[in-house]
Amino acid sequence: MNKSRHYFHLHLVSDSTGETLMTVARAATVQYENVQEIEHVYPLVRSQKQLDRVISEIEKAPGIVLYTLVDDEIAKRLEQKCRELGVPFVNILDPVFAVFQSYLNVTQTHRIGGQHELDAEYFKRMEALNYTMIHDDGQIWDDLESADIVLIGISRTSKTPTCIYLANRGIKAANVPLVPNIALPDSVKKLKTPMVVGLIASVERIQQIRRNRVLSLNSGAYNDTYVDRKEISQEINMTRRLCTEQGWPLIDVTRRSVEETAAEILTLFKDHKNRQKEGHQD
Repeated sequence: MNKSRHYFHLHLVSDSTGETLMTVARAATVQYENVQEIEHVYPLVRSQKQLDRVISEIEKAPGIVLYTLVDDEIAKRLEQKCRELGVPFVNILDPVFAVFQSYLNVTQTHRIGGQHELDAEYFKRMEALNYTMIHDDGQIWDDLESADIVLIGISRTSKTPTCIYLANRGIKAANVPLVPNIALPDSVKKLKTPMVVGLIASVERIQQIRRNRVLSLNSGAYNDTYVDRKEISQEINMTRRLCTEQGWPLIDVTRRSVEETAAEILTLFKDHKNRQKEGHQD
């Protein structure tokens, strides 16, 4: 019997790249079956102003806070706020520093980012990011078979930021726009290796985001149908039909952050890879 998956927010706060935190966090969470973290990563936090944004995000989505902060004032303020919010927090390097200092009888240098190394995991993420940027918004169609995940959806369904988030996890993610009256290429429908996922949102959310975009660009490039409720509704229905016909999973991002959407996609991707392995074994 499949147990329901439990999601929790995991905030990783670092004054460097956050590599150490992500490695430790993933090593820990993989030990817990049916648990999926929603990662919020905050690299290069070196000022009180930058910490303000971190605290605001923790207040919105309370969860476990792991951090590596060399600056005592910033670290103490984060700890105090976590106590006030009643959320658990751990400076993951404190026990290590304590052992080193006790054994070596030397003073810690407080060097930010000293632990960062260009290891294989780092290069995997860089490769994924490069792939994702090149394959953003359907820019390249002929090699999508090399992707891990392909996101499809109409305009303003958070395809690009979700792909970038996934790329930061080492996932080669591409996204393909669905455009009214333009058929999706057969090459996308016939993809075998990547997992294809459809993204949709409510008419109200898409309409609001599109209106804001038109206003911010102050451009006449978008016609009235771009923000028309009826047209948007038809685009959403088009996405639903396509995903049903192709057997692709569909995620409604209306009330989801990018991190929450990505967490759901990664859960689906894990199942997708397991099915592929089982298929190869048969």
